[in-house]
Amino acid sequence: MTEYDYTKIFPRWPKKVTIGDITIRDGFQHEEKFVSTAAKIFYGQESILAGCKELEVTNLGSPEGIPQFKDADEVMKAMRSDGFKKRCARAKIDIDKDVTLTCVTIREPAVDRAIEMKKKGYGPDRILMMVSTDPEHHFANSGTTLSQYWKEAERCIKKAADAGMKMVGTVSTIWGSPISGATKLEDAVEFTKRWFQIGAYDIEHADHDGSANALDVYRYFSMILDAMPQTEAHLCHLHETKRIASQSVLAALQAGITRFEGTFGGLGGQPANFLDDCPIRGTGEYYYKDHRFVGLVTLEDLLVQIDELGIEHGYDVDRMLWLGTKMEKTIGRRLRSEAIYNGRTAKGGNPQFGRPGLKKLIEKVGEKPGQRAPADWTEKAVLPKPWGPEAWKK
Repeated sequence: MTEYDYTKIFPRWPKKVTIGDITIRDGFQHEEKFVSTAAKIFYGQESILAGCKELEVTNLGSPEGIPQFKDADEVMKAMRSDGFKKRCARAKIDIDKDVTLTCVTIREPAVDRAIEMKKKGYGPDRILMMVSTDPEHHFANSGTTLSQYWKEAERCIKKAADAGMKMVGTVSTIWGSPISGATKLEDAVEFTKRWFQIGAYDIEHADHDGSANALDVYRYFSMILDAMPQTEAHLCHLHETKRIASQSVLAALQAGITRFEGTFGGLGGQPANFLDDCPIRGTGEYYYKDHRFVGLVTLEDLLVQIDELGIEHGYDVDRMLWLGTKMEKTIGRRLRSEAIYNGRTAKGGNPQFGRPGLKKLIEKVGEKPGQRAPADWTEKAVLPKPWGPEAWKK
């Protein structure tokens, strides 16, 4: 007999998940116009007030390569300001205890910068470094060999811990590389273990170019949780380039993953190599034929998906959908969320779309209210033998 309860088919199916918002960092890094400091602060703070518990705030790398984040100090100061703490307190949120603020620190100088910010009272709770299983992709992002980077990361984890900051280690090119092509899932499992070996707090498992498919996502995360079965230690980071990422989210849930992240409107992707009217370094030429149609899983749609699966998430979904509509005005173009237009499934229906006159017609023909079949038919449908295509065979 078929099991009709979908969640019972997958023993690791979660009842509660955490969904991080990485819009004002990863989302904005791909934009070719400078997003104002005020907008970054607005969306970061409003997301927290709407229920976000994990916010990626900014990138602490050199502004020469990523000038989008030249305002990193100002944005972090706003997130730690007394005024915002008071707003959070009124919403019964303790910003210092309930929310994790993360900064990206790909290289050691950025880690040192985070430590200085921490000493001054406005630093992050968590910082991020990244390796790719593809050495070519790793070199494009960091400028080092993998061996060099592992030693650097080991030093940085220790100094970050001494300063009171957690380190998330990202493993990228798990399902493929935009430079070298196919990769091995087993390499990513090994890299995850390496991160924990040198002291990382948690791991961001990243599909940075939309290579993932549902079958391989389920296989990979099942391998991960078999080897390292602490769900709070693993975070799923998916990009959307082919409109199939929602099935990968479902596969990750089936495998037992409980932490996800996304961006408003599906913003984000490879760091921009152009800002306003000037070419910049970024990470070189874009990997894509059209850089407008890349980015992360759409935060608004992800929230609706999780919400309608009946999984607890902690967000005010309607408030997040409202923020998504505002984000389109901030960016100045139609983004990729469908949920901000179509909303959540209306369980109460939309009576205003009904055709007038049904009640009068029922009364006129003498049917009973709620009648769904002719009165002289059997109460329950009875399948004939044969039925369907078999019954039409001569």
